[in-house]
Amino acid sequence: MAGHDGGAIDRTGAMDRVDTTRAHTARAYDYLLGGKDHYPVDAEAGAALIADWPAIRVTARQNRLFIQRVVRYPAREAGVRQFLGIGTGLPTSPNLHEVAQRERPDAVVVYVDNDPIVLAHAQALLTSSPEGRTAYVDADMRRPETITESEAFRKLLDRKQPVALTIIGMLHFIEPPADRLLVRRLLDPLPSGSFLAISAATADFAPDEVDRAAARYRSKGVPFVTRDREQVAAFLDGLEPIEPEVAQLHRRRPGPEQTAVAAADIGSYGAVARKP
Repeated sequence: MAGHDGGAIDRTGAMDRVDTTRAHTARAYDYLLGGKDHYPVDAEAGAALIADWPAIRVTARQNRLFIQRVVRYPAREAGVRQFLGIGTGLPTSPNLHEVAQRERPDAVVVYVDNDPIVLAHAQALLTSSPEGRTAYVDADMRRPETITESEAFRKLLDRKQPVALTIIGMLHFIEPPADRLLVRRLLDPLPSGSFLAISAATADFAPDEVDRAAARYRSKGVPFVTRDREQVAAFLDGLEPIEPEVAQLHRRRPGPEQTAVAAADIGSYGAVARKP
C-alpha cells in the first residue's frame, strides 16, 4: 500500500466494540449520505431524523462538499501539505487525502476518529499517492493529548510547517464550555500559518426542524448542540478568518460542483481561519 505511514493498524477487538443494538452517529450519517456501512438500527435512527427534519440529507451532502473545498483551499492557495482530520467518519470518496493529494501529491494526512467501525474500515483511508503519506489514529478529540501525543502526529506532521486542522461535523456533539478549549488544545501545537476549518450545526434557518432533530439525539443520550453565527465565530478568536468569515456551508466559496439549495435546508455553518 504505497504511501501509508508504514505502521500496522491494530484492529484487535474493533468489531467486538461495535454495538449493533444502538444507533451510532457515524453509521447514521452514512445512512443519510446513502452509504451501506450501517445496521438496521442506524437506518431506523436516520429515517427518524429525516422525519424530524426532511432536509437533513441536504445538509449532510453539503457537509461533504464543504470538506472538499476547505481541504482544496489551503493546499492550492497556501501550499499546505499537512492535514489533521478530526472526526474521520466512514470512508466516503473522495476522502480528505484524495482531495489533498490531487492538489499536492506529497500531502500528508493524519485521520482521527474513535468509532470502532471506522477503525475497522480504516485500511480504505490508508491508500495514498506514492509521494504522500496517510495514517489513522484511534483517539477521541475530547482527550486532545491522545491525538497530539500519538505516534502518527509526532512522526508524520512536521511542526515547523503549517498544518490544516479540520473539525467537520463534530462540534455539535461537544458541549460548552469544553468545546472552544478542546479546539485550542488541538490548534496550539500547530505552527503559525496553519489553518482551522470547522462546521457546526445551527438552528438559525430552520429552528423547528433542527430543534426536533437535536431533541431526538439528546433523547438517545447523545449530546447535540446548535450554535448561532456569533457562537461559531467565537471559535476563530485570535485567528485570521478567511472570508466569508462564517457562512452556511453552501455559501462558503462554492465551486463548480455546487448545486442550488435553499437556505432553510442547510443547518450548518462553516468557517475557515489562519493561525497568525
